[in-house]
Amino acid sequence: MVAHARRAKSKTETLRYQIYLTPEPEGGFTVVVPALPGCITWGKNLEQAKAMAQDAIAAFVASLRKHGERIPSDDDGLLTSVCVKAAARG
Repeated sequence: MVAHARRAKSKTETLRYQIYLTPEPEGGFTVVVPALPGCITWGKNLEQAKAMAQDAIAAFVASLRKHGERIPSDDDGLLTSVCVKAAARG
């Protein structure tokens, strides 16, 4: 009799995070994930920067899970901007 090993079904979920892309003077884009402090990456163009962000987020979340830490959510986040008056250079 041959025993067949059962494959454990891996459960996945889709997480959505805001990313902030900053063009760099030397080229490329730095990517910051505000909901995941310290989750920062870089890509040579927008497409690569987004792909690198996905990889960085996946690794960051995996590390949090491994260490039993809470996974931050971006579901309730609000992204906006403000204007600040500053003294002109002169």
